Amino acid sequence: MECPYIPVTPYGDFSQRVHDKVNGQRIPISGSIELTTRCNLHCVHCYINTPAADPDALARELDTKTLCTVLDQLADEGCLWLLLTGGEPLLRPDFLEIYTYAKRKGFLITIFTNGTALTPRVADHLAEWPPFCVEITIYGRTEATYERVTGVRDSHRQCIDGINELIKRQIPLKLKTMVLTVNKDELWDMKHYAEELGVEFRFDPVLNVRLDGDRAPAAFRIPPQEVVKFDLADEQRLKGWREFCERFWGPPHAPEYLYQCGAGLTTFHIDPYGFLSACMMARLPRYDLRRGSFHEGWHDFLQEVRTQPGSRQTKCKTCDLISLCGQCPGWAQIEHGDQEAPVEYLCEIAHARAAAFGLKVRKRQNANDNIREKPSTSSTV
Repeated sequence: MECPYIPVTPYGDFSQRVHDKVNGQRIPISGSIELTTRCNLHCVHCYINTPAADPDALARELDTKTLCTVLDQLADEGCLWLLLTGGEPLLRPDFLEIYTYAKRKGFLITIFTNGTALTPRVADHLAEWPPFCVEITIYGRTEATYERVTGVRDSHRQCIDGINELIKRQIPLKLKTMVLTVNKDELWDMKHYAEELGVEFRFDPVLNVRLDGDRAPAAFRIPPQEVVKFDLADEQRLKGWREFCERFWGPPHAPEYLYQCGAGLTTFHIDPYGFLSACMMARLPRYDLRRGSFHEGWHDFLQEVRTQPGSRQTKCKTCDLISLCGQCPGWAQIEHGDQEAPVEYLCEIAHARAAAFGLKVRKRQNANDNIREKPSTSSTV
């Protein structure tokens, strides 16, 4: 029987309350751990894509005991939301042991997976120890398109089977996709599939290159104008952009600093080999947790990263469209090997969005920068 005296707080209210409480205190309330870079798929756009049996990766990955020690340290520092990702995290034979340990520590856990390894045994365990959410990436609605992306036969069926295992057990689930040149025509079919299942669906049409600088994934990017067409075609996405522009339209609030986001401020990333960095994209500089503690890495090392000043003036420093493009040190590093170099692909998307959303932009006379004007009254945002 449900006790009538225990108050129930909606999740949104709880989340907002926590974020308001820690605002300005630099507490690592949200982080991600990449349990492995290995994956059983060979996706054409993957920014890591380490083979499943790669011996070097296997030898270097943190062992179970060390990972549990790291989880202890994260909990001590106030981390609440934790993402377990990869590669494909379920490739680790100790995944359920690590996951259960994290659950016992009280983390709200999201799992990123391709779904192909979600066996009935794994699904039963997740039903017993429910995650905050499981997010599965789908790469196409049809088998042909899906496997053109993944490069692995029968992977489409395995993914659908995994999704069904979670649906049967009512495990919190979301579906998502990267929009690529090879699957863009099936985007709305993927969304419809998610709606039929009664789960949330999101997509990302902005593709980065590999962490090692390999530009192969760029061949599957859709043009900036098409990115904006997808922004405008999805009602929920358009609503999100409208709200985002109302809050963040304008130049960087602290342009003297390299980082303008929450990376290293409330969030962090840990790779499979024990290296702590500001976020999943910005892997350098990094701190070795095998040689030190998360406390030191967070309070000393990442504090220095967060307060690192820019070394030169770039057009991004005073650009009102910075929030529309996603330019950041991580993107710049993997795109150009330079944390401050503007990423032209992102710049083109930002200007295309501004035009579509009715945001007027003009050039300054004395610098290669943009300056804001008031949004047009005929704005579509």
